[in-house]
Amino acid sequence: MKFKKVLALLIAAAVVFGLSACNTQRDNEGETRIVTDVWGREVEIPVDVKTIVCLGSGAPRLAAYLDVVNMIVGSEEYLSQGVNVARDYNPVHHAKLITLPVVGAGGGSGNNNGYPEELIMLSPDVIIAGFDREPADELQAQTGIPVISVRHLTGLADESFYAAMRVFAEVVGAQERCETVLSYIDAMKEDLHSRTAGVPENEKLKAYAGAVTWNGRRGFSGTYSNFGIFEAINARNVAHSAGIPAFYEAGFESIVVWNPDVIFLDPGNMDLVNDEYRINPNFFNSLRAVKEGNVYTMPAFNSAGTNVTYAFMNAYYAGIILFPEQFADVDIAEKSAEILTMFLGMNTYDIMAQGGLYYGKLTIGE
Repeated sequence: MKFKKVLALLIAAAVVFGLSACNTQRDNEGETRIVTDVWGREVEIPVDVKTIVCLGSGAPRLAAYLDVVNMIVGSEEYLSQGVNVARDYNPVHHAKLITLPVVGAGGGSGNNNGYPEELIMLSPDVIIAGFDREPADELQAQTGIPVISVRHLTGLADESFYAAMRVFAEVVGAQERCETVLSYIDAMKEDLHSRTAGVPENEKLKAYAGAVTWNGRRGFSGTYSNFGIFEAINARNVAHSAGIPAFYEAGFESIVVWNPDVIFLDPGNMDLVNDEYRINPNFFNSLRAVKEGNVYTMPAFNSAGTNVTYAFMNAYYAGIILFPEQFADVDIAEKSAEILTMFLGMNTYDIMAQGGLYYGKLTIGE
């Protein structure tokens, strides 16, 4: 086994050497340009990029949003697990991506999870990856292929997402499509904010989002402090704490004190919540939202990065529940269809529901 591994590495090194020579010759004959990625890395790429590989957190998703999946020539290993609604682009593009050579593991850690030998053999023009700076440098050194990082933060499309989209678009020549998508996001943010901006704080329902999916599945106490979905609609998040940046485990004692009017839970984690209910039913039955039947779904929107589609759909649904008067004109199925079609070119709302990502009421303990 050791001999085979050494042999494979020697072959890969020989191919890198050969490709480097070929690339040098090609660069002498053709034109290149410099693109600066999200980390400020200046990377030399061909003027006319025709083939790409997308690896790691968010990169394949951005390709779908920019409508350039046709340029992808290599896939990630996770695709062999079948159609997965946890990543919004997967139901739309799985059939194509599963036929491509496997060149990486896939995932959202930001680490280098590409397969150097396979990438060298495939030789795309550019590798676009959701990697941190050092892993991007590492894969570029391993393969001799330009690596552009488009890593960005999870959440409701902050400035890091805009930067990643624009870097990706610059590489593949999709600037017009990029600005169309970002303008649509701007319009949604303004719409969500303007509907509730004038609602006094003391008239808002107290909301809690639990059983969230953040680096894995969580039980009832898994929640968000600075929660972009609630912030977008100016909601009153009982779990907000100035000293906590994002996800944390709230104590059951704190939740009793907060006593939210409305609770949102990830339907994919209800088995964990129901196990907790069987152990401590009195805690759950003491909560106002549970007693009054105001427990609703909030489908997971993070999987190897943020599904921006699902995040905005969640924001509109939370608005419908928490501010029924201000969102009286919004039908979640119709709004979801609009968002999904805009980003992905296809309405996958029913496919989401079939996969467990749906909108509606929940009964804890069932």
